[in-house]
Amino acid sequence: MTEHAVLDELRQAIDEAFQGRERVAMRDVYAQASRHVSLPADLLGHLNELPEGAYDRQELTEAINAVITRRGEQDTLGLLEVPGDDASLDYLNPTPTRPEGEDR
Repeated sequence: MTEHAVLDELRQAIDEAFQGRERVAMRDVYAQASRHVSLPADLLGHLNELPEGAYDRQELTEAINAVITRRGEQDTLGLLEVPGDDASLDYLNPTPTRPEGEDR
């Protein structure tokens, strides 16, 4: 399984854990991720580094990204997308501008 496919599998586990819920206990996220047999133990280890408690989706995503970054795996593994943060992606597709004084 490729590194990015692993994150897709983790995203699916997170989606399942949050099914119809605003906040989820870390132990519930870990339990759901453990049910995904294709997730490697190392990735489950990322979840073990998070403090116990309830998280909303954005808090959980940011916490997992912090673990990935702290481990220096952001270039190989990638990061989870932060929910509802579409504005931060504007830099990928900026609005084209013309130099001042240039007419169409």
